[in-house]
Amino acid sequence: MNSFDQAREILRRFKGGNYAHGFGVLAQAGPMAAALGRRAVLVQDAFPGAETHAAVIRGALEAAGVELAGTIGGAAPNAPREDLERIAAELARLAPDATVSFGGGSTIDCAKAAEVLRTLGGSIEDYFGVGLVTAKLQTAGRRLTPHVAIQTAASSGAHLTKYSNITDLKSGQKKLIVDNAIVPDRAIFDYSVTAGAPASLTADGALDGIAHSLEVLYGAVGKLYYQEMLEVARAGIGLVLKYLPQALARPDDLEAREALGLATDLGAYSIMLGGTNGAHLTSFSLIDILSHGRACAILNPYYTVFFAPAIQEPLELVAALCVENGCAEKPIRSLSGRELGLAVARALMAFERRVGVPPALNQVPGFTDAHIERALTAAKNPQLRMKLENMPVPMTAEMVDDYMGPILQAARTGVLEGIRNVS
Repeated sequence: MNSFDQAREILRRFKGGNYAHGFGVLAQAGPMAAALGRRAVLVQDAFPGAETHAAVIRGALEAAGVELAGTIGGAAPNAPREDLERIAAELARLAPDATVSFGGGSTIDCAKAAEVLRTLGGSIEDYFGVGLVTAKLQTAGRRLTPHVAIQTAASSGAHLTKYSNITDLKSGQKKLIVDNAIVPDRAIFDYSVTAGAPASLTADGALDGIAHSLEVLYGAVGKLYYQEMLEVARAGIGLVLKYLPQALARPDDLEAREALGLATDLGAYSIMLGGTNGAHLTSFSLIDILSHGRACAILNPYYTVFFAPAIQEPLELVAALCVENGCAEKPIRSLSGRELGLAVARALMAFERRVGVPPALNQVPGFTDAHIERALTAAKNPQLRMKLENMPVPMTAEMVDDYMGPILQAARTGVLEGIRNVS
């Protein structure tokens, strides 16, 4: 079975008939929405060509007998709280019995969180963390309005997951809702929508997909889903390593676009199996200077060295994929322990350079040591504790300065050797 077929089979097992993906699937929005309600609102991104695709969605809704109660503009990158509150207010005014979101991860995340606010009220701060939406729904005896999420970017996998990332632009800090109640009821991703996407968006999204699979793989050792995660990571990471350079060289290459769509969908499945950890946690404090996927890509090599003694088999898989795709020499596969972690980290950094991403934070315009202080402070916030606990070498808040501090100093300079391992 080739990597494309393997990816499709994994996604079939994951979502079954609730997910339509491939080419020419936008029209399935009609029957999917009709199965959930008869009066829908469309939350829609604006991007070149968006209106052409949105017209297909509107036509499909009409053909299926679904009334379109209104259209709401989507969210800016990083899902700002201001956009969340605007979308929540519009949902309350229009009162649909189904929501259809059409956009990238930020718009889909805002649509998820906006429905939480519309149904349960309060402040979004009330729901950051794990399972708090479900608990409030049970107490209130309510349910969220059904949601059809239509993805437009091979990136976060928001259309498939239980996560909603929301950003306070004033503080520069991103926080996270993690709750099965906000998983979209139906999902669609027509990979052709991504054809011709800008190089920066293409790279950022694909790197986010790698980060999802890589971080969950690292944290899966000893867990019940570990063997399944090995299969998912092998397919997902391999597709990005092979096809991201191809997509950057030929933006309209549909084979590469499908590969990246499948890979980032597998990244979404990864974060439904397990959780991300160090790089994602730190990325939340860098939103003013870096896109999410790019931040995770820069940070993961450094966390790889820190985790190395606890993740030898995952590192062997990643090393093999890096060799197969020309990011490392064959002798990397004979290493072990911290040395294997260092070699994999350098291979990941080599891939970053190949796709135009700097391997160190001091090469990022706008970076200052204040970003490190912000990240260390955020890591001690109880609302983000799940990221520390998901690490293959778990940290407590008391360990952050002694161990995460050197990781972030290494990420600042690009010098891996100063990272400390827990003895």
